[in-house]
Amino acid sequence: MKDLKGIRGAFYIASLIEEGEHEHQDFKFAISDARKIARSLSAFANNDGGRLLVGVKDNGQIAGLRTDEDIYLIEQAAEMYCRPAREVTSTAFRCEGGKVVVRVEIAAKSRTEPPVAVREADGTMKCYYRVADENIVVPPVVERAWRYRAEAGALSFSPSAERMALLSLAARPEGTSLRDFMLTAHISETAATQVLMDAHALGLVDFAYRSGHFVIIQQS
Repeated sequence: MKDLKGIRGAFYIASLIEEGEHEHQDFKFAISDARKIARSLSAFANNDGGRLLVGVKDNGQIAGLRTDEDIYLIEQAAEMYCRPAREVTSTAFRCEGGKVVVRVEIAAKSRTEPPVAVREADGTMKCYYRVADENIVVPPVVERAWRYRAEAGALSFSPSAERMALLSLAARPEGTSLRDFMLTAHISETAATQVLMDAHALGLVDFAYRSGHFVIIQQS
């Protein structure tokens, strides 16, 4: 970030704050843990992108950027703890009283990119997803499907009984789960997972977060 003085943006920042924290926006006052910030970056990247407003308290009050070290920690989080590493775009805005708020934008991963994971303190890799104003851990089967889609080449999807069963279940208003699909199709978890990954890679089904868990839905 080149100019901590910031460009004029009091009304613009006020309009963003008025939206509150949501699926694509998070307020950050104190930046002290790069790994924790990496979870937010992962969650936004895996769900259509988002932004951090640094220098804004949880209640929406503008406190102003404390130090440029906060922005350095965010950049460190994107480079050191996100896999693959993510680029962030930081822009400083000058608000009332000369206080500076920094908008940090995180782009969504593309369909052909693997999900963005975070290297945790214990060495494990976890993917996150933004739901309302929270970052949740992505279930292994969803992460596998995302990775498979990014890596898969040309695929064919012949209308087998198992595959048609998945599409029928996914078309229901409430969607379906991997377990429901397994029971309906009378196949193993391994076989059901492969059918799911193929269908997802072909753009026939997708995932949605509903009532506290991910479900498989028909691709819109």
